[in-house]
Amino acid sequence: MATTPANLAYAEEFVPEDEILRSARRRGIEVGAPPILPGCGAALCFLATAINARSVVEVGTGCGVSGLWLLRGMRPDGTLTSVDAEPEHQRLARKTFAEAGFSGSKIRLIGGRALDVLPRLADGGYDLVFCDAAKQEYGDYLAESVRLLRVGGIVVFGDAFCDDRVADPTQRDPDTVAVRELGKLVRADDRLRPLMLPLGDGLLAAVKLAQ
Repeated sequence: MATTPANLAYAEEFVPEDEILRSARRRGIEVGAPPILPGCGAALCFLATAINARSVVEVGTGCGVSGLWLLRGMRPDGTLTSVDAEPEHQRLARKTFAEAGFSGSKIRLIGGRALDVLPRLADGGYDLVFCDAAKQEYGDYLAESVRLLRVGGIVVFGDAFCDDRVADPTQRDPDTVAVRELGKLVRADDRLRPLMLPLGDGLLAAVKLAQ
């Protein structure tokens, strides 16, 4: 049976946001950093919990919605490293994390362009990498993510449907082409086992099988 709009809406609302997340969402929309939808957030929390994630990298801090979902799924002694080029976004994200009781050593916010920051992080030192930033850099994020992840770690990309354009071959704008190419790269990489989740604007995930 085909997935219907009603089923998709039900999936998005199945694990609802609390007031802290709703406030962070409003702040993100106000500053032009729209966050992932609740279904995607719940999936990130689930994946972090499933692999007992201790070290997580997030590319695209936004105002803290996705980061908070990740933190809530991580181990109590875990650390989230989140990268964003916008200082104001990270300031608002820190407010979100503090409101939820996360601060100090659990969170490392790094300002700067992701492709300048990621190469400085340790090989094989992370359990999960979530990317939700510049779509035209997704292919480069993938290469860095595979390097950063331990075997058994998971990489996840947001906006994998690119506003419903990826599945339409007539759509050839640069962002859509980049996200479409990302899917090809993930499927062709023997080190990865991929999965496309029809939540929000799409989540593309892959488990790292080997170095």
